[in-house]
Amino acid sequence: MAERINFYRTGDAYGEFSNFAAFPFTIDGKEWRTTEHYFQAQKFAGTEFEEEIRAIPSPMIAARAGRDRKKPLRPDWETVKDDVMREAVRAKFTQHPKLTELLLSTGDAEIVEHTTNDSYWADGGDGSGKNMLGIILMELREELRQKKLQ
Repeated sequence: MAERINFYRTGDAYGEFSNFAAFPFTIDGKEWRTTEHYFQAQKFAGTEFEEEIRAIPSPMIAARAGRDRKKPLRPDWETVKDDVMREAVRAKFTQHPKLTELLLSTGDAEIVEHTTNDSYWADGGDGSGKNMLGIILMELREELRQKKLQ
């Protein structure tokens, strides 16, 4: 059975995997403080709310702003959200060599965002969640491995 790596809080082991971890990256010429900022802002791509969220100092406040249902959520959000997360995670991990190495160092371990707070991006705390963030990290790890072999 492969090892399992749980992560959630930025201060814990593998906290760098958290969307709240402060590893700025650039997509389309814009710098983003965290993957959380990018993800939440993309719910409102092309509106003033996108830039408003990008400018927020804290990922926690950016998350709250992105969850505010008074703002008009883009109509295709449910269809594109996984790819938006993939894009953010790929940018973060490829623009920080230290993160690339950390991700590759996990070998074949299962990577799990472990929290009761989320059953889509995380495991729901009891393994019943989809763990989409963990799955995206494992997909990226494989992609990075293949690039290294080429």
